[in-house]
Amino acid sequence: MRENLKLIENRELHETLYHYQFHPGLDLYVLPRTGYQKKYAVFSTRFGSIDNRFRVEPHPEVTELPDGVAHFLEHKLFEDERGNVFDRFAALGASANAFTSFTQTSYLFSCTASFEQNFDLLLNFVQEPYFTDKTVQKEQGIIGQEIKMYEDHPHWRVFFNLLAGLYQMHPVRNDIAGTIESINKISPELLYRCYHTFYHPSNMAVFVVGNLDPEEVGRQVEKNLLGRDYSPMGQIVRQFPDEPFEINQQKTVQELVVSEPIMFIGLKDNIVAKLESRQKMRREILMELVLDILFGSSEKLYNELYRDNLIDENFGAEYTNEINYGYAMIGGETRDPDQLYSRIMEAIENVKKEGITKEQFERHRRKILGGYIRRFNSLEFIANNYLAYRFRDNEMFELPSVLQDITIEEAMAVAEENFDPAYHVISLIVPSPEE
Repeated sequence: MRENLKLIENRELHETLYHYQFHPGLDLYVLPRTGYQKKYAVFSTRFGSIDNRFRVEPHPEVTELPDGVAHFLEHKLFEDERGNVFDRFAALGASANAFTSFTQTSYLFSCTASFEQNFDLLLNFVQEPYFTDKTVQKEQGIIGQEIKMYEDHPHWRVFFNLLAGLYQMHPVRNDIAGTIESINKISPELLYRCYHTFYHPSNMAVFVVGNLDPEEVGRQVEKNLLGRDYSPMGQIVRQFPDEPFEINQQKTVQELVVSEPIMFIGLKDNIVAKLESRQKMRREILMELVLDILFGSSEKLYNELYRDNLIDENFGAEYTNEINYGYAMIGGETRDPDQLYSRIMEAIENVKKEGITKEQFERHRRKILGGYIRRFNSLEFIANNYLAYRFRDNEMFELPSVLQDITIEEAMAVAEENFDPAYHVISLIVPSPEE
């Protein structure tokens, strides 16, 4: 087994990550953590809601999926011929869960005892699908109710209205759960086809963290895979529509039951799709740094907006980039969306004119590094984010060195070139008028 082992060093935290790769391509990462009672494991696949058009080399046939298949498949894996998998985790004293994002699906558990049994359960149920017409039909009803519930969820709606305003063609504009119409097109045959494509070990990874022996964990995974008779699979070729540079809709307003308006400004990043993986990490850090300089809680603007009762403590700004899309999002609840919008845009223009001071740059760079180190106290943060970075062909442990390497000139260039009003949208939720 040692011939499959690679050690990855985190010099800032003086930790060593054990990376094994097993036939036919499954990656296992184990981070030993002494002094922790809790153990955490996550089993993830690079299959998210945007992966709705694909082929597998060398075959030319393209499969097109209705929206919501990845999320539907996540739900269905927790039910097999023996019943509900959650009940078996609970009987072993573990807390289990799963989530589907735009780009991946993850299954996870945490426990303080019986790790080996819980880990076997995780490995087994994710690799042993069970779909029937009856169970699929039942799940269509359950997820249909979930979709209806989120239609009136203000923070869910403000987010997806923003994405629908930013993107004309890219499937990131569509709800992760799909629609009632799209999930009604899902069949057991379709689920099995997607499962055998995206749940092949070469498209998956496992991360385990806690007070554990890496070699024992490696042997457990190796033994589990040996009896499964996997064959190598060709590369999955994901196909996406050509997304125009232009936004789809400048402003979206929706009425819902809220006490105060919720406003988010979205900035479309058209450059990120052209960047290599390490350049994407660099851009992510630069964008987060500039957003924090503009809108962070330690800055003058944030405190003025708070003093003027235009924002609350949940106001914030964040940046997201993936393999072929990226965007920044700024906002929160506000009593006066028009005034808040004007102040935000004024702040963006001011930083373009006046620049970023060396003191601001260094202070916020230290803040990002400190936040990165503090979050390593969370086993869940380490595992989930490490795999998210790996699925983007990045090494999360390299973030501090990339952060130290960026310059104030790069930060200014990002501020000047990438906050163009022509590529921003407004998503607004306003209180429904009283009946």
